[in-house]
Amino acid sequence: MSVPSPCIQICTMDTTSGYCQGCWRTLDEIAAWSTLGDADKLRVWRVLRQRRETAAQAAPKPAQDARAGTHGGPNPQD
Repeated sequence: MSVPSPCIQICTMDTTSGYCQGCWRTLDEIAAWSTLGDADKLRVWRVLRQRRETAAQAAPKPAQDARAGTHGGPNPQD
């Protein structure tokens, strides 16, 4: 089995997190990718999934306006 690279050609490092904004890998993970065996590549994929999930949970949620119609949907209070 050949494990595909997580690279999606959006190669910009986030200076705060240290992760690539496209694939969520660190520079060390990116540099080592071509030398890793399939088991280690799969481990990196699992770590990337965890990073994305953690970031999604930590991301600020948009404020919801309590007035009807401001969010483009029905008012649940009706």
